[in-house]
Amino acid sequence: MGKSQATRTEPGAARAGSGQPRWAGERFGAWLARPLASFHLIVTIATLLTVLGLVMVLSASSVEAYAGGGSAYSLFIQQAMFAGLGAVAFYIALRLPLRFLRQWSFPIFSISVLALVLVLIPGIGAMHGGARRWFDIGPVSIQPSEVVKVTLIVWGAHLLAARRGAQLKDILVPLVPAGLLVCLLVVLEPNLSTTIALGIVLMALLWFGGLPVRLFVAIVAVGTVAASVLAVSAGYRSDRVRAFFNPGDDPLGANYQALQAKYSLADGGILGRGLGQSRAKWSYLPNSHNDFIFAIIGEELGFLGCMVVLALLALFVYAGIRIALRSVDPFLRLLTATATTWITAQALINIGYVVGLLPVTGLQLPLVSAGGSSLAITLFMFGIIASAARHEPEAVAALKDGQDGRLSRLLRLPVPEVYTPPAAPRAAAPRERPRQTPRRQPPTERSRRAPQSRGTSSLRSTRAWEPTYPMPHRPVKRRNGTGDGS
Repeated sequence: MGKSQATRTEPGAARAGSGQPRWAGERFGAWLARPLASFHLIVTIATLLTVLGLVMVLSASSVEAYAGGGSAYSLFIQQAMFAGLGAVAFYIALRLPLRFLRQWSFPIFSISVLALVLVLIPGIGAMHGGARRWFDIGPVSIQPSEVVKVTLIVWGAHLLAARRGAQLKDILVPLVPAGLLVCLLVVLEPNLSTTIALGIVLMALLWFGGLPVRLFVAIVAVGTVAASVLAVSAGYRSDRVRAFFNPGDDPLGANYQALQAKYSLADGGILGRGLGQSRAKWSYLPNSHNDFIFAIIGEELGFLGCMVVLALLALFVYAGIRIALRSVDPFLRLLTATATTWITAQALINIGYVVGLLPVTGLQLPLVSAGGSSLAITLFMFGIIASAARHEPEAVAALKDGQDGRLSRLLRLPVPEVYTPPAAPRAAAPRERPRQTPRRQPPTERSRRAPQSRGTSSLRSTRAWEPTYPMPHRPVKRRNGTGDGS
């Protein structure tokens, strides 16, 4: 009897052992199926990366800040202050109506371009390290090139969403000239790394906006050639390129920073030396709290810590693509996909040059590297993505029925606006078209090539400088309970 009982319990135990991972996977899949899962993913990822960044900035910058004659917490306090400003910007982005965001996209973009011009003027823009990139306002420095990344994304997404179905020229103009102007102004600072980030933003907008593949490949090729020319045009940039292709040369000069980063990663091993126990931050690795903070993460938290950062970035890519695919609003699809591409590409470039796969460019690790303007602006962009997650059809239906969740009720967020596809323009009857065409307008080349954009009756309603836009959003109110429906 004992033997038969054992034979009966062994298969059950095996099923229990094999069913546990399947049960956990089913629970995670069920959680992802919730209407607000994308929103919670974005909020969680932004919070974890920001907290990790604050901890690592404190660890990496304490020695340098103390050696500079100040407090060991000075850089950390500044980063924490901008994290607080970024949290406020995140909350504001959650509450901004899409109509307001689109209507003011071009004016705010124009202001950011004007700021790029003003920062180049001596006496207005502050010069640090041979570059004029900042506005110094008391103890705070603001970098307008970080702001223009977000304004270009929002305005470009609005412009392309409004011109769906238009001709190729109407897709490229004025977006491409405006993007090239912004890149030129940033190059004059000089700031090649931010220029690369802006180029990525422009390419992502064109790709997701439906640019033909051949033309897109041609533009990417031209951009790559231009970036290569700029990379070797200045002395310090050409030194970085030569150091990348000759990693064994000049270990105390051009290759010093890259070699020290690799030593830090190797010193960390699998589990790391422990939080705060880095050796490289003791003036061995320059910019350890900024450009090369991923090396300090690898040294103190080890390979596992680096994998946690990569896992959070991979989860962010999944959440961004999920939001873009689920959104019915073309504006939100373009905005979310472009923002996800920009943040992910910047993170991969930073990690790539820290581990030695790319030349050193100076792009920061989003939300983790020290940098006040970058942190606050990136958190604002995360807030816009989180707002897009709340505009998914299932999320709108759940919020409309009062299924807010604890976080939404705590933040007292308004109910998202409902997107209604614009009505297609009415076409004239076939028998009336031959009579009306000769009388109303001569058959010129311009009239034959007039674009028919979905959601707009003419290009006049889609011009970037027009004060009103076709924005088919309307607010809704909850069925159950009370809430802010504006």
